[in-house]
Amino acid sequence: MYRCKNLQLTALVLGLTLVAFSLPTNALAQGAKEKSTGKSKSIRGKDLPAVPGVSDYASKNFTLRTDMPVAEAKELLTRLETMIVLVARYFGKPNSQIIEMNVVKDPNIWPPNSIDPDAINSIQSGGGITLSVTQFQRSSTGQKQAIAAKSIVWAVADRGTPQHEAVHAYCHQTFGRTGPTWYSEGMAELGQYWKEKEDGVNIHEGVLKYLKSQEPKELTEIVASGQQTGDSWQNYSWRWALCHLLAANPNYASRFKPLGLQLLNDQQTSFEAVYGPMAKEINFEYNFFLTHLDQGYRADLCSWDWKAKFTRLKGTGSAQSKIDAMRGWQPARVLVKEGDKLAITCKGEWQLSKSGEKLTADGDADGNGKLVGILFQDYRLSEPFDLGATCQWEAPAEGELFVRCRDDWSSIADNSGTVTVKIKVGE
Repeated sequence: MYRCKNLQLTALVLGLTLVAFSLPTNALAQGAKEKSTGKSKSIRGKDLPAVPGVSDYASKNFTLRTDMPVAEAKELLTRLETMIVLVARYFGKPNSQIIEMNVVKDPNIWPPNSIDPDAINSIQSGGGITLSVTQFQRSSTGQKQAIAAKSIVWAVADRGTPQHEAVHAYCHQTFGRTGPTWYSEGMAELGQYWKEKEDGVNIHEGVLKYLKSQEPKELTEIVASGQQTGDSWQNYSWRWALCHLLAANPNYASRFKPLGLQLLNDQQTSFEAVYGPMAKEINFEYNFFLTHLDQGYRADLCSWDWKAKFTRLKGTGSAQSKIDAMRGWQPARVLVKEGDKLAITCKGEWQLSKSGEKLTADGDADGNGKLVGILFQDYRLSEPFDLGATCQWEAPAEGELFVRCRDDWSSIADNSGTVTVKIKVGE
């Protein structure tokens, strides 16, 4: 999370923007109240003085000044290096400038005046702040282009704050901006959780517990203008949820990255302009994501097939589809009316883990791995119902039939196998 204030000093075509980004307290897991402030100032150009009990470390993309034990400092640098590679890969721009990190484990070890005055409040409240200066040049069309930028991070020594602030620093030093609050803070939260070859949800347990216990916040509220960084960890949680969904779900990912790059380059665009035409679809998947949210949940595997065609069967007509065990609801391509009777038969086997037993669409004795169905109508879902490998089924309502292999939503990524589902008019 962060709050931002901009102070611009312009002279002819050159401008200097001084920005502060503040992260709320890391006590979010306990639900503690917090308040963080962001200030704007010039970054000192001279080296910081030596501080007893505080050591300097360096890696390819970072310099780190910290009072953390040596092993913890080196482990943090490893995490930061892994994260910055993933972040740079996502944006398509390698980190080209060292990111300066100051990470405080015990503020009492740092003598008076050794912590930047603008970082003291954030450190004392258990958060972090990124102090940045950016120089802009106006193009012939009047657009402000960043020509130089520098950021310095101050953060407490927890598991997430240094990574969060490092994402802000990367964006500032690479683009000269971090975008509007919802995007800037959402992406910083997203970045701190990114791990190599891990596509599932992997967030702080406190954030997960909060999101699962709340009614979903409206998308229009999450992306509303006029928000400030550092407002609350709860708001940061909603921004993460939106950015994770947009970045991971293939229905929206192809538009999300260009949107982000446009925002970072101060081009005229917005969330509404990009996703407005698919507002109903994105609202449906956003609410579905939050309903089934858990550690390991794969938004890509649970994405909705909006292009599938559905037909109401008559006479000798039939429909056939291959259902993948490692995906969420998939279209059976049949449209039903209440009372329609259908005959369903399945061929094939699937597994609920790499070493699990092979199951038919009847599943195991506990019903795990069984073929189940649901009806979609007007962006609403019915209650799920059992189907199995062979059954005569009567539609309880009107809608498009979707089916899947029953398994915990957070566990489908290790499933394998497919079942061919054939549906025809029943007796």
